[in-house]
Amino acid sequence: MIDPIPLEDLALLDVLQQISEANDPTPVETEMTRRLLEGALVEEHEDGVRLTHAGIALCKSLQHRVAADKLASEIIDKRESEAENLRPLPGERPPVEPPPIV
Repeated sequence: MIDPIPLEDLALLDVLQQISEANDPTPVETEMTRRLLEGALVEEHEDGVRLTHAGIALCKSLQHRVAADKLASEIIDKRESEAENLRPLPGERPPVEPPPIV
């Protein structure tokens, strides 16, 4: 089974997307801004903060992870639903059906 993406990563993705998509300065908490600056994910700009190349790369990476997790989940669901309709493999016993009630 696939481990779900941690909530912290989803929250970080949300903040990075807000910063990257903002036309106006994005209000980011002081502590969060400090951590993003220390991690070299954002840099200070006259209008506030903007993503660095590392911030852009991490944002894209997290977006790909979310998309891949969603696709993997869909594939697993499809396989499970198809498995219910497949005939057994050689050596497997078919499911036992109850006898008809007469």
